[in-house]
Amino acid sequence: MPGAKNFICLFFLFCQLTLMYSNDTLQNSYLRKGISLNGRWHYIVDVYENGYYNYRWEPHDNSENPGSGAFYLNSKPKDKMDLVEYDFDAAPTINVPGDWNSQKEKLFYYEGTVWYKKSFNIPNYDSSKRYYLRFGAVNYRADVYVNGKKLGTHKGGFTPFNFEMTGLLKEKDNFIVVKVDNKRGKDEVPTLNTDWWNYGGITRDVTIYELPPTFIENYTLQLDKENDEIITGFIQLNGDEKANSTVTVSIPELNIRKEVVTDGKGFAKFDISSKSLSYWSPDNPKLYKVKVSSAEDHVEDRIGFRQIKTKGSSILLNGNKVFLKGISIHEENVMRGGRAYSLEDAKILLGWAKDLGCNFVRLAHYPHNEHMSRLADEMGILVWEEIPVYWTIAWGNPETYANAENQLKELIDRDKNRASVIIWSVSNETPLSEERLNFLTRLVKKARSMDGSRLISAALEDHGKEDDPNIMVVEDAFAEELDVLSFNQYYGWYGGDVTNIKNIRWEIDLNKPIIISEFGAGALQGYHADNLTRWSEEFQDLLYKETLPTLARIPQLSGITPWILVDFRSPRRMLIPIQNGWNRKGLISETGNKKKAFFTLKKFYSELELSEEEKGNIKN
Repeated sequence: MPGAKNFICLFFLFCQLTLMYSNDTLQNSYLRKGISLNGRWHYIVDVYENGYYNYRWEPHDNSENPGSGAFYLNSKPKDKMDLVEYDFDAAPTINVPGDWNSQKEKLFYYEGTVWYKKSFNIPNYDSSKRYYLRFGAVNYRADVYVNGKKLGTHKGGFTPFNFEMTGLLKEKDNFIVVKVDNKRGKDEVPTLNTDWWNYGGITRDVTIYELPPTFIENYTLQLDKENDEIITGFIQLNGDEKANSTVTVSIPELNIRKEVVTDGKGFAKFDISSKSLSYWSPDNPKLYKVKVSSAEDHVEDRIGFRQIKTKGSSILLNGNKVFLKGISIHEENVMRGGRAYSLEDAKILLGWAKDLGCNFVRLAHYPHNEHMSRLADEMGILVWEEIPVYWTIAWGNPETYANAENQLKELIDRDKNRASVIIWSVSNETPLSEERLNFLTRLVKKARSMDGSRLISAALEDHGKEDDPNIMVVEDAFAEELDVLSFNQYYGWYGGDVTNIKNIRWEIDLNKPIIISEFGAGALQGYHADNLTRWSEEFQDLLYKETLPTLARIPQLSGITPWILVDFRSPRRMLIPIQNGWNRKGLISETGNKKKAFFTLKKFYSELELSEEEKGNIKN
């Protein structure tokens, strides 16, 4: 019975996806009071995954009697003859948050499984409360266990996730065990081939939240896209008393207090009228204290209100045309080395972007830590965020799509209240095919269904026309689905003569804003030569000097995000002694030193001003 067999396979797949993707992300845990589990965790490197599979390659956690070989049990010998072949408490320790590559020299290139274990107490434990365990990010797959019980599995290395552990805890002597596996996979997101370092580990904060039986799980407040005097939003409660509950939204500075009543599913939508809003912008990064209160729970946030839309080939912020003076950024700490994760890391990166003259950053090629968007809110920096649908993905695999959609959902859930975030990007440099078009179009529809207040884009590719290589075109049906046409171009570096850049022009038929999402050249900081010597600071600087005025001639140009702010690690970059494991396209070296092109771009941005007519209000 082939039909029955197919049904069983699909049902099994559905069960797997439900296990991995069914946990709704707790909104605004950032400003909730929690119990931090950051610090030193014991770890065991498990190359053969003995702690997860038995010798028949069957998962221990699928067995009713897993035995002491299952690492998640944190077993101890019962007597002097009992055989237990691991001991977390005798194992070395590692910092969480943090990647294992930069902390342990022996794990620098390691891709595989590492087990983490942390013991903890719950001060003033209250059995009437609900307890959630939240991870800011774990790269890549995380299997999470508390006191020997599995909470669930999460895939995706850059988005937050949480599991409820109510009923599994006690006041003292609890333990968490996490199996972290950063092996790359053909069907994963991202896939096998990338151009950044595959940092493994628990790379962002780990926190326990004590919540009431019915709590505020999710909410949003946005300025209506068509009416700048209306704040729209919703609230979602979680718990047995979620139905027909009164929830209050207040913005004290605006004397706003709105009461709504939830429906049978704990959900309520609302509109709030306000004619005295101060709109958020790079020149005025105004944030309002917002309070959301239910009978048992209370959450505070700091939210800015602004509109972002397009009109023809213009991007309008609060009704005014804006040019996005940007830079692309990878999530690395150049001083400490390794994955960036702290507020201090964010201050360094966004501080350099501000120094460069940017009002916009592209956070590539995956969701960065939450400090970046929160700090961008405060600093007045517009933000492009994207998910790691990068280069070649298994476009026809349903589980790959479910993974990509879940990462998009988790990103939007986390940052939908951040005024700085104006663009969701669903991919970077992906090859043309019908399967790919369907895959990405579905992601766009998902993003729009979750958040209609922002723009959607993706980093596409351009190429020269066959009959005239000086004319560049973007021929991609997916461009029709996007609000902003963005593409990467590397004329003068990956092809073409840098001295011919001035003769290049783009023919774009779409009446949409254009962002050049990448251009650049590699340079080893401190290496000086004539400006036609590749890898010299002078060559990189020449490419910027030739490219910037050429791009400025594109009629629909609304922004640029050159590649990239800082040199970053990549195993693809093997040229010694120039690259030595680093992508050298940064305007700043991995030691924090600025290259010549940094100052060229800074000068370009300082001189780039909209005309008075363009600055004028061109609202619909």
